[in-house]
Amino acid sequence: MCVVGNDELLALEAYRLLAENTPDMITRHDEKGRVAFASTAAERLFGEPPASILGEGLFERVHVADRPLYLTALSRALAGNEPVSVAFRVRRSSPGDAVEYVPVEMRCRPVAVRESVCLVAATRDVSERKAREAELIRARDAAEEASRAKTEFLANMSHELRTPLNAVIGFADILSGELFGKLSEARYREYARLIHESGKHLLNVVNDILDMSKVEAGKFRLVKEPFDVGALVALSCDIMRHAAEQRSLALIADVAPGLSALPADRRTCKQMLLNLIANAIKFTDPGGVVRVSAREAKGNIELSVADNGIGIAKQDLPKLGNPFVQANNAYGRAGHGTGLGLSVVSALAELHGGRLMLESTLGQGTTATIILPCRPGDSREGPAKGAEVSAA
Repeated sequence: MCVVGNDELLALEAYRLLAENTPDMITRHDEKGRVAFASTAAERLFGEPPASILGEGLFERVHVADRPLYLTALSRALAGNEPVSVAFRVRRSSPGDAVEYVPVEMRCRPVAVRESVCLVAATRDVSERKAREAELIRARDAAEEASRAKTEFLANMSHELRTPLNAVIGFADILSGELFGKLSEARYREYARLIHESGKHLLNVVNDILDMSKVEAGKFRLVKEPFDVGALVALSCDIMRHAAEQRSLALIADVAPGLSALPADRRTCKQMLLNLIANAIKFTDPGGVVRVSAREAKGNIELSVADNGIGIAKQDLPKLGNPFVQANNAYGRAGHGTGLGLSVVSALAELHGGRLMLESTLGQGTTATIILPCRPGDSREGPAKGAEVSAA
């Protein structure tokens, strides 16, 4: 047991006064782990006077399954002469003799008194914290389950919509092309054209939703093979040239010579580039220029689409790249959409270990750059979550 002198008695009295004014239960143990002193907080924890846990009283209230942890902590503290923390359950007296176990955390440390060593421990009731943690875990699990359900719903809905939409677009194309004879009224031809354009727009929205749901569900699969970046830029510009000419825009391809082959999913890269070119065309006034460029820098291939269109306001720029978010159309945005285009591009770039970077000045234009690593799994710039943005 601990043998103390006058100085030690004064010190222990000071500890006693401190112990009586802290919400944690303070106990002092002898070298065998028996409790020699317990603060008044013991009554709040156990529902019984502090004297009830003296000697072996505390040990007897520790849950049988946790007693090895409790004894090991005391033994380690004594043997190692260092603080030790341990979590266990203790029995609390409840009305009607009901058995209730409370989760606690104890931190004990050795205290030298003359030639003997005592243990001083602080024990805290953590039942409220554990309850909050359990509630947070339940809320997180519920949110994840809701997100999975949403993703599956979007994927299923997109598949269900694409089949009839393809039929609508196909038949509208036949009507507008008058493949089975002339339409008697020019108005019918115009209606057929509007049906075709609306169907194509809706199909693009459905495809974007399907792609985002696949990315979020981790089911979007990339097939990476080295391909010629210059050829991809040329093909993308050819596909979008008619749309640019309809808006009286110049569409220019600018590919640096000697580019390395890009080890990436070619179809996905084309989709990203077409999305950016379509955005640039949509928000550039007639007479403007859309420039599609490719270059190699710092071990990455950079695919950029720059326009001299309406640009994006500084306060709106950080929002872009998030699903279903568009810039404020209060400053003359002529285009409409879901805001999914840039989020799809950003998500697909991240799947490649790359990122999407946006730069814009309101009234002067926007540059969107896809940065992809030249070597699989390697990006010297480092991928970033979402689109990086900057505005002048």
